[in-house]
Amino acid sequence: MNQRQSYWRTIGQRYILAMLLGTCSMAAPALQIAITQGNVAALPIAIVPFTNATGAPKLPLPVAQVIAADLRRSGLFNPLPVAQLPSRPDHAAQIQWPVWRAAQVEHLLTGRVQTHTATEYQLDFRLFDVARGQQRLAYRVTVAADKLRAAAHQIADRVYQALTGRPGAFSTRIAYVTSTRTAEGRVQNQLKIADADGHNPQTIVTSREPLMSPAWSPDGQQLAYVAFERGRSIIWVQNVTTSERRQIAAYPGINGAPAWSPDGEKIALTLSKNGNPDIFILTLSTGALRILTHHTGIDTEPAWSPDGQDLVFTSDRGGSPQLYQIPVQGGRARRLTFEGGYNARAAYAPDGSHIVLVTRVAGRYRIGLLDVQRGDLRLLSNGELDESPGFAPNGDLVLYASRQDGRDVLATSSVDGDFQQRISLEATAVREPAWSPQVPRQDRVSVD
Repeated sequence: MNQRQSYWRTIGQRYILAMLLGTCSMAAPALQIAITQGNVAALPIAIVPFTNATGAPKLPLPVAQVIAADLRRSGLFNPLPVAQLPSRPDHAAQIQWPVWRAAQVEHLLTGRVQTHTATEYQLDFRLFDVARGQQRLAYRVTVAADKLRAAAHQIADRVYQALTGRPGAFSTRIAYVTSTRTAEGRVQNQLKIADADGHNPQTIVTSREPLMSPAWSPDGQQLAYVAFERGRSIIWVQNVTTSERRQIAAYPGINGAPAWSPDGEKIALTLSKNGNPDIFILTLSTGALRILTHHTGIDTEPAWSPDGQDLVFTSDRGGSPQLYQIPVQGGRARRLTFEGGYNARAAYAPDGSHIVLVTRVAGRYRIGLLDVQRGDLRLLSNGELDESPGFAPNGDLVLYASRQDGRDVLATSSVDGDFQQRISLEATAVREPAWSPQVPRQDRVSVD
């Protein structure tokens, strides 16, 4: 088998994986997240269960527990188990600093619940620096009962930013594709979105045919994706709130790999309407289509640089699948990867300093991290078939699809590779992940 045949087979594996079947029922439970490799350097922090002011009703959701779970999943924090808390203060006067220092806690988060209206809660929370005995952060959240989880994610975002200097990504969402078999034995593929912690799953589209390559718009309101309808691939753009969708590419041959420009005005995509797979750029407002690459090789999987000036894409024009960069306005493509015989499926870090990609090592497909300036390539995963990588919107984690124990699951890794976790649905294939941008959502609450 020559290099081109091998590459086409690898590309085809993604379509084949899209048709793998699970055996579970039609229910849509939350994604299950399990930490598989901890970070020994994670910062110790205590999240005290929120107390109730006199007359305030008990919260229907353990807000402090959600906050602690968020921080733990980031890989940077190690919340103290509730059973090991030396006390449960809800304001500064109750904190015995020597006791907390003896517990080797560096930061302490407390909270208090009060009734705001008949249908709303008021949550007051404070973050303390234990070593200095000082308050670092204080906010008040007014929230309805059905938005308590959203409020907890926002509190975790505030804490994360206060302690790392970078925005948290706990209020964001992920898109993914699941495959199940109905009671009648039919295939059902679903494109879903869920909160970053796997809760609140929603189905965006359902199909008996494969669904692939979901990509978030920069405003977080739309998803572009590939659906196989009427015997061919079609690219759609769908509003995740209204479910309104429109077809943007249904040319003869391949219509695949949509990628939004940072300004949301264009989509880069792979088309073979001229006979060979090339990269095109579609202007959404006018429908104007411009070809960017003109080569006899296979050019596919475009990804925009954060400044919108360049695209990185996969091509076998050099004899094996490698990454190339080309100016959006056109010009000569420059090869980026030289280490190994297979490097593909690239995505930029939010700051543009690194690219995450799929690389083949000893016959296994793993996730690698490429330093754009130095060209160094470092492995982040150790699976047999890891693919579809992308960064969290703050750049601190990488989300990807993985084949583990015969199942299709999602996984994340810290950018240094020290922290790993698995995201799965029991007995259900989960793949094609995409992390939403960090933008305001309609279900966010006001933090004062």
